[in-house]
Amino acid sequence: MFRFYLNIISKVTLIFFILLNFAYSEIIKKIEIEGNDRIPNETIKMLSSLKIDSEISQSDINNLIKNLYETNFFENIKISFDSSVLKITVKENPIISKIIFKGIKAKRIKEDINNILSLREKSSFNDVVLITEKEKILSLLKNQGYIYADVTILKENLEDNKINLIFEISIGEKAKIKNISFIGNKIFKDQKLKRVIVSEEYKFWKFLSGKKYLNENLIKLDNQLLRNFYLNKGYYNVSINSSFAKRVDKDEFELIFNINANNKVNFGKLELELPSDYDEENFSKIINLFNEFKGETYSINKIRDILDEIDQIVLEEQFETIRSTVEENLIGNILNLKFIILETDKLFVEKINIFGNNVTVETVIRNQLLIDEGDPFNEILKTKSLNNIKSLNFFKNVSASVEEGSTQDSRIINISVEEKPTGEIMAGAGFGTTGSSFMFGVKENNFLGKGISLDSNLNLSTESVKGLFKIENRNYKNSDKSLFLTIDVTETDRLSNSGYKFNRTGFDIGTRFEYFDDFFLKLGSSNYYERIETDNTASARQQKQEGDYFDLFINLSATLDKRNQKFQTSDGFLSSYSVDLPYISDTYSLINKYRYKYFTELYENNVSSFSLSLRSAHSLKNEDIKLSERLRIPSSLLRGFEYNKVGPKDGDDFVGGNYMAALNFTSSLPQVLENSQNTDFLIFLDAANLWGVDYDSSLDDNEIRSSIGFGLDWFSPVGPMNFSLAQPITKSDNDVTETFRFNLGTTF
Repeated sequence: MFRFYLNIISKVTLIFFILLNFAYSEIIKKIEIEGNDRIPNETIKMLSSLKIDSEISQSDINNLIKNLYETNFFENIKISFDSSVLKITVKENPIISKIIFKGIKAKRIKEDINNILSLREKSSFNDVVLITEKEKILSLLKNQGYIYADVTILKENLEDNKINLIFEISIGEKAKIKNISFIGNKIFKDQKLKRVIVSEEYKFWKFLSGKKYLNENLIKLDNQLLRNFYLNKGYYNVSINSSFAKRVDKDEFELIFNINANNKVNFGKLELELPSDYDEENFSKIINLFNEFKGETYSINKIRDILDEIDQIVLEEQFETIRSTVEENLIGNILNLKFIILETDKLFVEKINIFGNNVTVETVIRNQLLIDEGDPFNEILKTKSLNNIKSLNFFKNVSASVEEGSTQDSRIINISVEEKPTGEIMAGAGFGTTGSSFMFGVKENNFLGKGISLDSNLNLSTESVKGLFKIENRNYKNSDKSLFLTIDVTETDRLSNSGYKFNRTGFDIGTRFEYFDDFFLKLGSSNYYERIETDNTASARQQKQEGDYFDLFINLSATLDKRNQKFQTSDGFLSSYSVDLPYISDTYSLINKYRYKYFTELYENNVSSFSLSLRSAHSLKNEDIKLSERLRIPSSLLRGFEYNKVGPKDGDDFVGGNYMAALNFTSSLPQVLENSQNTDFLIFLDAANLWGVDYDSSLDDNEIRSSIGFGLDWFSPVGPMNFSLAQPITKSDNDVTETFRFNLGTTF
């Protein structure tokens, strides 16, 4: 009996293995293909990766169907396998003969839509892809302000399995931003917050700006900018609860941001946790920062300073396999932080792939990488590399993923970028008691995709016309140094108030780079041809300078920038010095400039600044410097006096000086006009002096000018306006005072 059952079991097992072998490892003896008119048999066989006399399983058939569908060549696919014959029956997708857009006249919009479409003329049509194409077009149009856009897609069948694809698009009117308002516990006035965001209110003269229309991407950016602004002001728990558009007219909306700043937070206990075998002395700079920041107002920039210092130490000490994390513990309004340094497994970078750069040359992106193929994998360097790519401002999105390489200890980094337009057109105008001005410019930040910046602009003011063209490579030959060339043409006409005018044409060439953290150096040369003309109102000594000049200067400058942020600075300082050394010159004028400005908050929501400005211009050959090189006090440094009407005077002409010094103090008063959302009030104290007349010391006027007053910044419906009312305290008899001053500026 036992043998009987054993025999049955053996036969069943044998049959099972035979069936299993038939189901999963049959041999292909023949491949038949039906239904294909356009796609050759050999192409389909190649895509299948299956050959005569090869084994085939159900998994192979599933993969074959998947691979064929992914080609987008076929509408329907059937696979059968019988008697060692693999039969592939396909129905081909139609070919798109033409893509036709109806309802759109603007060539630019058609080009934008074409750029985002996956379906192309002479390519295969696919119904599934068509659904996403419609969503792409609607998203694009809405981001350009056409929130009422509608898209209907039609197919026109032609002979030979071809079709025309017709997009009937109704874009409607653009949705204009009539008002921008901020509600909730926002702390700051609307005027200040409007300067933070990118979106702006619609004005009929803003014909160049696209930021005046509702744009979902811009609103997302606005939310992030507002959040960062509050975080840097100490509002750790800020929430931008919502940002929405309220319709106020047919095509006009009010853009509303609902903000809850919550309470301001201060730093509490700051700790550093290291692996047991690490020397704390290597991280002494971090401890110093902890001591400096403890008790101060929270700022995301200060957190970044700490993390950057940790990263720098990690890289300098070659701790290649560590990463840092932060533990946060908020107790009331005190934030305690623990920075934890962790060791990780030692991995290596096998490969770095870059995707999506359709315009930007790949080397431009790779030049921003701080990690390379073959290097130890370092999370810090990967993150810094991504930040470098983002800082180029060439891409809408930058992201990275890391996957395991060919071995367990290797990694592949995939970097994806999404290109965005990098050109700009700018226009602006100003009007005030000091005169009027107009500016127009065109800029391209990524010329030919090579990371080269081109900038051209024209500035017109009451007394001057200036044209400029600049080309700059911000990372010349992967050196982290910028190389620039500037061509400058300027005409300044002071015949009416000083008896002369001059034309200046030439170019600057040089390099700039960051030498230490926040310490920047610039080295270059200026080469200019200049013509000076005078009239009979000029003094005899001034008329002697009429003629042509050529000068070549060596330019050196150093800047230490410790501001908490470059825009709307509220803390830190900026210190800069520059010198122009004459190399070839008729007068060999040496020109020095120094500027120091300190920012602080004296109390809640106050911003105060103190600045010192020093300038000198004198000849190394003890000759008279040119009229165009003589110094003036900028109107922004001495309120209460008319520009170019203070200092030494030759007859009726204010001739400027060889030396200039200015001290300035400004402090905002947030309590004044506290409920007015579009005004800021400030007080100021200015003191300045202009002295030295090399060609006639008897004209020297060495007296300090000073004034005190208040100012008002108003974000008016026609653009930013500022008013100042100043009372001179000390002055010279020759000076011309100006108690009231206003300026209006706007962009187009």
